[in-house]
Amino acid sequence: MVKELIVGDAINELAATRGILDRLPEEHMRWRPHVKSMTLGGLATHLINLLNWQITIFLYLEFDLSTTPLRLKPLESRKDVLEQFDANVIKLEQLLAECDEKSLGEEWILRNGDHIILRQLRAIALRTFGLSHMVHHRAQLGVYYRLLDIPVPGLYGPSADEEGI
Repeated sequence: MVKELIVGDAINELAATRGILDRLPEEHMRWRPHVKSMTLGGLATHLINLLNWQITIFLYLEFDLSTTPLRLKPLESRKDVLEQFDANVIKLEQLLAECDEKSLGEEWILRNGDHIILRQLRAIALRTFGLSHMVHHRAQLGVYYRLLDIPVPGLYGPSADEEGI
């Protein structure tokens, strides 16, 4: 039962994230709403990084941020973002299909060197560190779109841009 919930949740969130990435405006990839904000391309690229981290949750029992290669540099084209996102979704969906209740119940650790940031069951880590984290940044992307007057797709029902559909 746990596997069905995790897989269903992941598949729904990945599809919603793909839907918002599909509207990336090529001409605004370097735009940022504030000096402290990521660029639009950087934020979209971060969603790919989060997919990489979700894959890591299944491949390893711990993830050490101090030894992780630098994150992807912000991608500058919609095509590159979509290609990398889609490729990572295929990898994650394969891992989801192969996982079992036992592996989902194993402890997973996020650390930065000797400092343990979180220690959770793999299923919970996927939900919090992976999917919820992705949902948070996907929502930021929706705000960017709103500020740029780009129609925001509905995620859990119609958006204000889709109400007339």
